[in-house]
Amino acid sequence: MITIRKADERGHFDHGWLDTRHTFSFADYHDDAHMGFRALRVINEDRVTPGEGFGRHGHRDMEILSYVLSGALAHQDSTGGGGVLRPGEVQRMSAGTGVMHSEFNGSKEEPVHFLQIWLLPDRAGHAPSYEQKAYPEAERRGRLRLVASPDGAEGSTTIHQDARVYATLLAPGEAVTLPLARGRHAWVQVARGEVDLNGRLLRAGDGAALSDEPAVGLGGKGSGVAEVLVFDLA
Repeated sequence: MITIRKADERGHFDHGWLDTRHTFSFADYHDDAHMGFRALRVINEDRVTPGEGFGRHGHRDMEILSYVLSGALAHQDSTGGGGVLRPGEVQRMSAGTGVMHSEFNGSKEEPVHFLQIWLLPDRAGHAPSYEQKAYPEAERRGRLRLVASPDGAEGSTTIHQDARVYATLLAPGEAVTLPLARGRHAWVQVARGEVDLNGRLLRAGDGAALSDEPAVGLGGKGSGVAEVLVFDLA
């Protein structure tokens, strides 16, 4: 079964400095029908104007991934983690017992466009930690590149949850397949471009939940390169 979440159905707020779209309920956006999917709790697509950002604030017991599509995202947190995140890089922050952090547009001239992703941890009380890794375009082009996993396999970031997150770039005609083990589920999020998902057309901003499907099959469509994240979930 495939359930599609269309881009224009998401929660949307324009705060001037921040244009944000919520796939699932978040902050002032609440929809009982879209509270998350399996361990996946948040996918926010954010655009932040130059020099602006999220001031210092706290989180706990959440696995937080940031994935930049364009521009630069500057991060600082109370674990000592920090840096500037650019396209092709993934940042993982395990909030655990509690962490304070800030995120700002790292440029004074151009906006930053990124996905903020939250996954529920396998248990409460992990020690807070931070990780940032780069995955060059060549590693994502025409293949599924593992970028987050519970065991840090293949150089991925390490998350405290039975979930695996893949990133791919697909030109028209390129295709990838992710087999799903019995009892596993998947979420597909299209960041840009168009793809065919098991015979269904998805466009930028669209998401889809898959259950009782043998595999996730993605094929590049349209005229440009599509960028997609795939979540393999318990």
